[in-house]
Amino acid sequence: MDNFSNIIKTVLEDSKFTFTDAMMDQFVKYAEQLVQWNSKINLTAITDPKEIAIKHFIDSLSVLDAFEIPRGAKVIDVGTGAGFPGVPLKIVRPDIKLTLLDSLNKRLIFLEELMSKLNLQAELIHSRAEDAARMQILRESYNVAVSRAVAPLNVLLELCIPFVSAHGVFIAMKGSNANAELENSKNAMECLKAEVVDIKVSSLIDKNDRNIIIFKKYSELSNIYPRHSSKISKKPL
Repeated sequence: MDNFSNIIKTVLEDSKFTFTDAMMDQFVKYAEQLVQWNSKINLTAITDPKEIAIKHFIDSLSVLDAFEIPRGAKVIDVGTGAGFPGVPLKIVRPDIKLTLLDSLNKRLIFLEELMSKLNLQAELIHSRAEDAARMQILRESYNVAVSRAVAPLNVLLELCIPFVSAHGVFIAMKGSNANAELENSKNAMECLKAEVVDIKVSSLIDKNDRNIIIFKKYSELSNIYPRHSSKISKKPL
């Protein structure tokens, strides 16, 4: 694994971010665990160390380039999958209070062991987003929601905005089609009391662009949102 770890560290060192030795070791452990567990459960199609460092780690950290998360903020990663972007954010910003939400329990089993090996703390929640957002303990209780989940933006807004407190922020990580998705999300933003406050384009080392859309929630949300999953899929906002 020496060459594997060296590749991870070299790519991270060449990025715009600064890491302590301890953080570097955590990222190497993360990559090793990701590859090992991927042979048992489908976590990612990306297993090359350079690609992991760029397309998972640096991509996740581009959130910090786009928005300054307040110290000690409550952050929820909705549809976290194998922990992106939430776990890389926690490695670099251990002060945040992180919640990782996913609908597949086997991913959370992986994340539980991963967090233990990285010596990091996070709340793990096994639930669909639309169900979890109706739990009183979670609803409108986070300073920041973030998601790299693959869903149309108008759908993602309905799944994520209900977690955010009034005047909190939702950070959506989208690809090159972000402007078209935004155009199709005007009704969703109006219904969900959200407005775009910034869009940052982050160019990854491999030259692919990541559009990071930052929404501010300007008011408390009606109890009708999020709707049941069947309604969201049949009639997105």
